[in-house]
Amino acid sequence: MYLVLIAWIYVAFMMAIAEATSPVGSLLGAAFTFLLYGVLPMSVVGYIMGTPARRRAIKAREAAEREVAASVAPNAHGEAPGHPIAPERKEP
Repeated sequence: MYLVLIAWIYVAFMMAIAEATSPVGSLLGAAFTFLLYGVLPMSVVGYIMGTPARRRAIKAREAAEREVAASVAPNAHGEAPGHPIAPERKEP
């Protein structure tokens, strides 16, 4: 995924340099070339290509939340399970 993004940014950067060094080009045109041919399309492509990773992260987070919820589920008496070792009480 990253190879495609880096390669296209390189191509857009070279297009911007060609625009800037052209006798009829300008730095403003080079900046717009880089933004409109490089940064904008690659941000969209990167977002779309990153969708499966975001879905996996969401599912992993939900699974972890379910594990935590299951560990604090009430016991047979309807009470939440406590810590197996009672805390020591300090004398005042």
